[in-house]
Amino acid sequence: MAQNARLQLFVKASEDGESVGHCPSCQRLFMILLLKGVPFTLTTVDTRSFPSLAPRYRESNMAGNDVFHKFSAFIKNPVATQDDALYQQLLRALARLDRYLRTPLEHELAQEPQLPESLRRFLDSDQLTLADCSLLPKLHIVDTVCAHFRQAPIPAELQAVRRYLASALQEREFKYTCPHPAELVAAYRPAVHPR
Repeated sequence: MAQNARLQLFVKASEDGESVGHCPSCQRLFMILLLKGVPFTLTTVDTRSFPSLAPRYRESNMAGNDVFHKFSAFIKNPVATQDDALYQQLLRALARLDRYLRTPLEHELAQEPQLPESLRRFLDSDQLTLADCSLLPKLHIVDTVCAHFRQAPIPAELQAVRRYLASALQEREFKYTCPHPAELVAAYRPAVHPR
């Protein structure tokens, strides 16, 4: 990395479009960098200039919320005799996500009232939203880590979840930001109890 490289912090702009806005996460990072004396450049971003990334359906924000929690309980479980029960809980959480992805949403039914099953690419539509930005990295970890340590990737029978992950891998934003599987394996190795 270049010696002159500096950290850039992008924060939400206020109503005037230029000064620092109200975002506790941004403020936290801003404070930490100042406290540590890290040299950085601050750039405010006027979010009103960009199209909304929020999903239109509240349910899209909550779909798959329990998957990562169930995954963590399963993969970090120190008691081998509990593995099957914890894995079944993870599968139930993934099955709920699969059902949500297969269920036609209101805008899909408006176009095709008798649509038996949704084939949308992402949680809310065929476009990535903030809900996908939250869930997809976690699903990638679940699939990669479970496959490596428990020989249990997300099952092929959960076709909508598999389609969802495959759709993500076609998007530049996901592919470019996705860590290499070896990185995920190395990160989880200390927490996983060998079987």
